[in-house]
Amino acid sequence: MASGEAIGPKNFPAGFLWGAATASYQIEGAWNEDGKGEGIWDRFAHTPGKIQNGDTGDLSCDHYHRWQQDLRLMQELGLKAYRFSISWPRVIPQGSGQVNGKGLDFYDRLVDGLLEAGIAPFITLYHWDLPQALQAKGGWTARDTAYAFAEYADVMAKRLGDRVDNWITFNEPWVAAFLGHLYGEHAPGLKEPKAAFAAAHHQLLAHGLAVPALRARCKSQAQIGITLDLTPAEPATTSEADNEAALRADKFKNRWFLDPIYRGTYPEGVAERLGGAPLPIQANDLQLISAPLDFLGVNYYSRTIARDDSARGGSDTAHLRLEKVERTEMGWEIYPAGLYDLLTRLHHDYKPNRLYITENGAAFADQVDSDGEIDDSRRVAFLRDHFSAAQQAIRAGVPLEGYFVWSLLDNFEWAWGFSKRFGLIYLDYKTLQRTIKRSGYFYKAVIAANAIE
Repeated sequence: MASGEAIGPKNFPAGFLWGAATASYQIEGAWNEDGKGEGIWDRFAHTPGKIQNGDTGDLSCDHYHRWQQDLRLMQELGLKAYRFSISWPRVIPQGSGQVNGKGLDFYDRLVDGLLEAGIAPFITLYHWDLPQALQAKGGWTARDTAYAFAEYADVMAKRLGDRVDNWITFNEPWVAAFLGHLYGEHAPGLKEPKAAFAAAHHQLLAHGLAVPALRARCKSQAQIGITLDLTPAEPATTSEADNEAALRADKFKNRWFLDPIYRGTYPEGVAERLGGAPLPIQANDLQLISAPLDFLGVNYYSRTIARDDSARGGSDTAHLRLEKVERTEMGWEIYPAGLYDLLTRLHHDYKPNRLYITENGAAFADQVDSDGEIDDSRRVAFLRDHFSAAQQAIRAGVPLEGYFVWSLLDNFEWAWGFSKRFGLIYLDYKTLQRTIKRSGYFYKAVIAANAIE
């Protein structure tokens, strides 16, 4: 069924891909086993004061050793696809050069297991775990890291390109660049505007270099894309100042990556306003970055409400926190309508060939009841409402072809450690016992019916 073709009031198009998503550092554990090199999140998490409660991903969900158990749980949920990331330091410990065969073997086994189970693998090459050896040479502030990434992409495509049809170069480069280099909240923990914008550009360059490397190695039908975290920006009032603030927020959070990928140019004024100019752009960079893609991955969690605070002596763009709205444990407003707004805007303004929701989900304070069950009814409602918004976008003509819930398992949630639970499956962090939550069973029913309950 083509996008936009009439579908029932609760049904999704035939062949719609329902999946779940994870990331290597958040679930694998085995941080120093079988030849794996140190990553920047290993270093960051081991630095006192960086992670809530002193948590680390050293063990996390122990997926490295328990992947077969997790695969059985994916089958129990009826997943059609699984989005996971490769740990770059696990397969190339120094970031370039010598390849770690045991690291490649792990992903080889995982891919074969998924295919045998009838679950389509969606591989993300970079979900923030840069090899520490490259960070020591400047990390994403250094242009050479982009070329090392292209080498890494070639290694992965050579090993898995005969079996994997869907590849994502980067997950949320905005977060890696700005939370990692401007605000210091994520690895490598810098607070340097020029470093942040250099990191953003070099990630995009790495993406541009990796796309032809993947196309050269993978099957002809392979689909290649990138995943961006995108946030609709709305003005707090109808004033001209607040409208301008919303435009600035949109440029910084969304268009800084969308425009170079789809239009071959950066939006004006952003780097200059935040102290990141001049950008390290060289000849042909933007041509590489804007090479055609097969799909765009969209990570959506909430919206931004922007207001101009310059008259109050504050920032020229502030985020307004609404009162009396429902929020997740992350403090994010629950706003399903924003997903519809975002998808239709992307379709209208950028016209990607196809779209996937590569992450959407919510953290709640899940608890095990006396019967050993987890009745996470708020997550069920969250998912139902967001699925409905996605379905409305499809009916409006958006070429949305799949939906990956974040996340398969409760896991290490970056600077929040283990304090936030996003999973469809509850993890007892002491025993590592896995228990499917009510939301997991709800999702299973949605997948089986290809329709909202």
